[in-house]
Amino acid sequence: MLTTVKGTYRNGKVTLEEPLPVSFANVIVTVLEDETSEHKSVALPKRKFGIMKGSVKLPDDFNDPLDDLNEYL
Repeated sequence: MLTTVKGTYRNGKVTLEEPLPVSFANVIVTVLEDETSEHKSVALPKRKFGIMKGSVKLPDDFNDPLDDLNEYL
């Protein structure tokens, strides 16, 4: 079985983001090069409620049965 699990290596220890589905297994560790060794939080702009209002239009007959399915009704 081949399973991929993300994790972080820090101070000589690997911490997995989720538990493995087995109690014993041989593993291979691949290190992904990262320019920044520490995660930096980025401030996201506050979301505005209703910003997408009016961007989606549903036709008046949206809930009407489809003509293509008449033979099944």
